[in-house]
Amino acid sequence: MDQLPFTDDTVIFGLLCLCLGFVFYTSSIASGFWSKFYTIVPTVLMCYLLPAILASVGIVDEASSQTYFVASRYLLPAALILMTLSIDLKAIMNLGSKALIMFLTGTAGIIIGGPIAILIVSIFSPETVGGNGFDAVWRGLATIAGSWIGGGANQAAMLEVFQYNQENYGGMVLIDIVVANLWMAIILLGVGKTKQIDRWLKADTSSIEELKQKVSAHTEKIARVTSLKDLIMMLFYAFTGVGLAHLLGFHFADFLQNNFEVVRNPQKILSSLGSDFLWMVVFATAIGIGLSFTKAKNYEGAGASKIGGMFIYILVATIGMKMDLGKVLDNPGLIAIGLIWITIHAGLLILVAKLIKAPFFFLAVGSQANVGGAASAPVVAAEFHPSLTSVGILLAVFGYVVGTAGAYLCALLMEVASKV
Repeated sequence: MDQLPFTDDTVIFGLLCLCLGFVFYTSSIASGFWSKFYTIVPTVLMCYLLPAILASVGIVDEASSQTYFVASRYLLPAALILMTLSIDLKAIMNLGSKALIMFLTGTAGIIIGGPIAILIVSIFSPETVGGNGFDAVWRGLATIAGSWIGGGANQAAMLEVFQYNQENYGGMVLIDIVVANLWMAIILLGVGKTKQIDRWLKADTSSIEELKQKVSAHTEKIARVTSLKDLIMMLFYAFTGVGLAHLLGFHFADFLQNNFEVVRNPQKILSSLGSDFLWMVVFATAIGIGLSFTKAKNYEGAGASKIGGMFIYILVATIGMKMDLGKVLDNPGLIAIGLIWITIHAGLLILVAKLIKAPFFFLAVGSQANVGGAASAPVVAAEFHPSLTSVGILLAVFGYVVGTAGAYLCALLMEVASKV
C-alpha cells in the first residue's frame, strides 16, 4: 500500500472525488452551520481549496499525478462540447463589446503591472529584481507574462525568446501557480457576491440575464427523464468530439509549424499558434457549436450541461491540487512582485468596469481568459451559468493569439524597469 504522500492516481482521484462529494453533500444541507457557511464561501471555491490542502499537507503528490493532464485534455474538451451544444450564438453576440473591452483591460494590466511591480519592489529589495545575463530576474518574469496573457505555449515561447536560466525557472513557475491560483480563488469568492458587486458597479446585466433565461426556457421545454440511450448518445457526442478535436488540433498545429516560420520559430510573436492544446480547445468548441445547429441541441434536456459541469468540477479539483499553500512564502520577494503585479491587473479591471458599468461576469472572465487561459476561463464562466461557458472559451482563445506579443512588450518594459 502507498505511504504518504499518495502517488497512485487511482487513490488520488478517489480523494478528489471524496472532496467533491463532501462539498456537494454539505452544500445541500438547508439549515445549520453548513447552510450559513456556503452563503459566505462558494461551493466551487471549496472544491478548489480542499485538494490544495491535500497537496499542501503532503497527503497527495501532485507532481507525480496525471489527473490534471487527463482532466484538461479529455474532460475539459468533453465539457466544452456538452456545454456548448445548446449555445445561442445570436444571443452571445448581443452581449456587446464590454466582454472584449474587459479582456483587453486585463491584458493591459498584465503588460504594465510587471514593470511597475519591479519598480516598487526595487525600492525596498533591489536584489530581488536584479541578476545579470541569463540569470536576470526580468527574463524569468517574462515567462509569467506569457502565461498570464495567453497560456502554457506563450510561457514556453518567452522562455525560449529570453533564454532565462532554467535552473531558476522553477521559482517562476511557483509564482505563476501560487499568485494566479490565489487570484482565481478571490474571483470565485466574488462569484457568490455577483449581485452585490454588480450593484456597486452600476452594471447593466440585462443581456446576460436575457441569455440565461433564454437557455433556461429552452432547457425546461425539452426537459425529460434521462434514459440510458440519452447517456450513451451524450457519451458519443462528447468523446467522439474529443477524439476528433485532438486529431484535428494536432494536425492543424503541425501544419502551421511546418508551413509558417512565424509559428515554427519560438522566438516569433505568433509561435503560440503552434500549440496542440490551443487548437484542441478551438476544435472542441467548434464541434459543440456545430452540434447546436442540429437535433443534438435537445440533449440539453437530458442533462448535457450537467454532465459537462461534473467534468468541469473534476478539473477544478485537479487545478486546486496544483497549489501548495505551504510554498507561498518560500521566496517572499518574488511572491511580492507577483502579488503587486496581479493587484495592478485587478485594480485596472475594477476601474474600467466601474467606468463602463460592466458586469462582474465580464471582469471575472476577462481576467481569467488572460491569467488562467483555456483551462480556467470556462470554469469561471460556467460558475455564473452554463450558457456563458462559450464566452470564456472565446476570450481565452483570443488570449492565446495576443499572448506572445503582449508578453514580449511586457518583458521589454520590465527590462527597462529593472535597470532604473
